[in-house]
Amino acid sequence: MKMSKTLYTTAATSTGDGRNGHVRSEDGLLNLDLAFPKELGGAGGKTNPEQLFGAGYAACFHSALNLVASKEKAPVTNSTVTARVSLHPTETGGFKLSVVMQVEVAGVKQDVAQALVDKAHQICPYSNAVRGNIDVTLEVKAA
Repeated sequence: MKMSKTLYTTAATSTGDGRNGHVRSEDGLLNLDLAFPKELGGAGGKTNPEQLFGAGYAACFHSALNLVASKEKAPVTNSTVTARVSLHPTETGGFKLSVVMQVEVAGVKQDVAQALVDKAHQICPYSNAVRGNIDVTLEVKAA
């Protein structure tokens, strides 16, 4: 599959011991120590890859939602997006992720909020990247 024009590229590097190591973006704006969460037998107290994924997905999805609402001139007065990321074991000894995307949209009725979120899910780069690979559940609430 040939990629279209590149709009942006960045890089992040992991050093140390993976989940108990360090990550840094090439510009240094992201510069964090990582730790296994206590729930996975680690020390906790530091961020982990699932939190980083959730933060990125939530922010990206929120931007997609705002873009869709703006294009459709929907009277959205406020919105929040929470990505609840879960880690699951696979039957083959590996691991997989799932996401519950909790979206609150104020200023519109439930059916409009649902339509906006559905459209955002179609254009969000994270949603497009994970579609067919991990389970994503959309929970939409008009506020």
